[in-house]
Amino acid sequence: MTALSYQLYSSRMFPPLEETLKMLAEIGYAHVEGYGALVADADAMDALERGLHATGLTMPSCHVGLAMCEGEPDAVLAIAERFGIETVVIPFIMPDDRPTDLSGWLAYGARLSAVAEKLAASGRRLAYHNHDFEFAPLPDASLPIDLIFEAAPDVLFEYDVAWAVRAGADPMAPIDRYGARIAIAHLKDLAPDGEATDEDGWADVGHGTMAWPTLFNAMKSAGTQHFAAEHDNPSDHRRFAQRSFDAAQTF
Repeated sequence: MTALSYQLYSSRMFPPLEETLKMLAEIGYAHVEGYGALVADADAMDALERGLHATGLTMPSCHVGLAMCEGEPDAVLAIAERFGIETVVIPFIMPDDRPTDLSGWLAYGARLSAVAEKLAASGRRLAYHNHDFEFAPLPDASLPIDLIFEAAPDVLFEYDVAWAVRAGADPMAPIDRYGARIAIAHLKDLAPDGEATDEDGWADVGHGTMAWPTLFNAMKSAGTQHFAAEHDNPSDHRRFAQRSFDAAQTF
């Protein structure tokens, strides 16, 4: 059986958190991945800690914004220590903050590298999570995702394969290029065109159009350590969690 993680952002619209954690443990998930709102204040962190303790789930990775990593590094380290987080993941760049040219993306990667250096001093790692815009070619045909990792050789990759496919990318190309640098992969699927419009076109893992058995095994063979089920907008998080877990066991 594959020990799966679950990105808790998928269940943000289905409180309370402690019931979600109980559900995930009952299904068979071993890990969860946190996101910014869960480590934003004392009450949220207390609820998260209670839920993890009660279920035995662990949280080896967590999404944390770059602004917090740069501006409050001691707070990030304290959170990582409290929850046993091994890998901090930069999740997203707001549109107004995105670089627009080659030098801008290289500079952004250098910022990530500086954060990774601070985390490494405490034995922790930094990863970067993609969406679609990192796979949009610049005028010279270079890809932002490649420029980020060129400038930040010490930063790992959390590969959201479905977002890359939405950008029109070959999903296997990053696996071939980055190999074991893909420390975490998001298990997310795409519905056929025109379907699941109430769920923004996403599908439960194994119930969409992506060749997940092939992708999963290619990443596992390359050295990917964690696979986290994620759905950006499920209408029923229990259905998504159960079906995705069941499908992943067949890969």
